[in-house]
Amino acid sequence: MNTGESLNYIQMVTHSGVVVTAVLLLLVLSSLGSWTIIFRKALHLRRAREQSAQFLETFWRSKRLDQIYSTAEKLPLSPVAQVFRAGYVELSKVSQAQPTQEASMHEQLGGFENVERALGRAANAELTTLEASIPFLGTTAAAAPFVGLFGTVWGIMGAFRDIYQVGNANLATVARPISEALIATAVGLFAAVPALVAYNAFNTNIRVLENEMRNFSADFLNIIKRHIFKKAA
Repeated sequence: MNTGESLNYIQMVTHSGVVVTAVLLLLVLSSLGSWTIIFRKALHLRRAREQSAQFLETFWRSKRLDQIYSTAEKLPLSPVAQVFRAGYVELSKVSQAQPTQEASMHEQLGGFENVERALGRAANAELTTLEASIPFLGTTAAAAPFVGLFGTVWGIMGAFRDIYQVGNANLATVARPISEALIATAVGLFAAVPALVAYNAFNTNIRVLENEMRNFSADFLNIIKRHIFKKAA
């Protein structure tokens, strides 16, 4: 073996066996998909946090619900704003169907429950939107190392088979095939680590937004209880 010769990793990848090549291709595609999701989801969550903060500031400053609704329409990426919109629409329907001053206690409570259900449905829908594509990151983080390990094991099996056929197990015959096999593990880790970090970070941010939606729903329902649905005279 020429000690001045270095291993050409690009050449090793292009000359890998069919199985190892398929594994590498799968890992590369998974990595590209993960990075695409990471950039898009990071931008989406950042805008969602910013717009939610803007909406909450407007909500607690404003005196009229119709003005708040107009603001919410301009903040489509805020999950809190969309929860408010759903509750406001349902509240408007209830108010039109059952004027507060004429409604009985049973009707008032029924209308309140309708608004509560509308807020819950909207929160679940927004949570589903926020979590979209996140499972792919979790799957990549969990599976990529094992897929890479499979490629490595398969490559090592082929390397030992070639060594057996040649009948020479010195460093010159072992280094190259073993290096080819280990590339699959390296690529698997390269795909898994960023996906795992992003998966945990995004889930943390989503839980924060989920808590904001739940807290806002509770506050909004309390406001409705105090100022909209009162005991019938």
